[in-house]
Amino acid sequence: MIRVALLVLTLAAVSVSHVSAQDTHMEKALRVLAMTPLVDGHNDLPWAIRNSEAGPHDVEAAEHDLRGTTSFHTDIDRLREGRVGAQFWSVYIPFEAVAEGAAKVQLEQIDIALQIIDKYPEAMELATSVSSVESAFGRGRVASMLGMEGGHAIENSLGSLRAFYAMGVRYMTLTHNGTLDWADACCDEARHGGLTEFGREVVREMNRMGMLVDISHTSPETMNDVLDVAEAPVIWSHSSARGIHDHPRNVPDQVLRRLPQNGGVVMVTFVPSFLTSRDEATIADVADHIEHIATLAGVDHVGIGSDFDGIDSTPVGLEDVSTFPALLAELSRRGWTEEDMAKVAGENVLRAWREAEATARRLQREGPPSTRTIQQLDGTIGDDR
Repeated sequence: MIRVALLVLTLAAVSVSHVSAQDTHMEKALRVLAMTPLVDGHNDLPWAIRNSEAGPHDVEAAEHDLRGTTSFHTDIDRLREGRVGAQFWSVYIPFEAVAEGAAKVQLEQIDIALQIIDKYPEAMELATSVSSVESAFGRGRVASMLGMEGGHAIENSLGSLRAFYAMGVRYMTLTHNGTLDWADACCDEARHGGLTEFGREVVREMNRMGMLVDISHTSPETMNDVLDVAEAPVIWSHSSARGIHDHPRNVPDQVLRRLPQNGGVVMVTFVPSFLTSRDEATIADVADHIEHIATLAGVDHVGIGSDFDGIDSTPVGLEDVSTFPALLAELSRRGWTEEDMAKVAGENVLRAWREAEATARRLQREGPPSTRTIQQLDGTIGDDR
């Protein structure tokens, strides 16, 4: 591990631009991140490239060269400065993609993400397991995972779900902002009171495969139904605490209190409107949400899910991927130990993922893939088809 520490320190300058090199709290943060991979739960760079005016869909466009300075929140130098050890790259597609064929658009986004990872082998490495994350981190590369944002992409098919897993997807957010045939979303009309029976089967099949169940964007009723049925830890890849700021994308206190039993992790996001009702959010607001979740659920159940390159504005002090150490330094100023900072940085989500992998091995021994359909379980196909 000493080798890892030395390697990380050579990849980027030790100081972070807006923090004094003499800041002992920043020194603690950098020490933690030399030994623990910082795992960010959500970065929308693939979608930003798809929609870039400079070259839509084109990873090879000069303006998208991550070896230089980009207009995005993300490039290689800033990933290194931010000590990012592992990144879930969101392969988001909008709910409206159902009209043109959600699976097609989903495949295109997976393709863009894989092109990004392949283009920079000196800096990124595809990771599909906890052990591969640890191996990539040990080689000084950003372990790169794929996260699907919205179950509309599977088009009510467990076979499609398994195919996406085979392509490397390691979490799926059950809904985006639109209610599905089988799950209620946070920000749409509730039609099911949470999950339908097919929705429960989706969760069971994700557990059997080892795909993390992400319940950001879902309604509280869906969150509770998932916790009722899940046999493996769940995640919220980019949400915050409703007890601090009452926003429908945040996690209610009642749900947070259930997390110790499940083992799940809320990865606190930097979306300003989820953090505060003020015009401007700050790094202190993000730390407030982290502390609230740690108080209610425990320090083992909170992590980081920025949503960089998926948001127009950012909290002051967390402007791009280079600033992650400043968040840990803020926690240090509040009295957090290095052990607990390491949990928030990445240990918690890796522990949850490791437990999900163990659950999958057990469930695969116990039974085959599910062939059940939404028609068999719920009787009808709803409006999102």
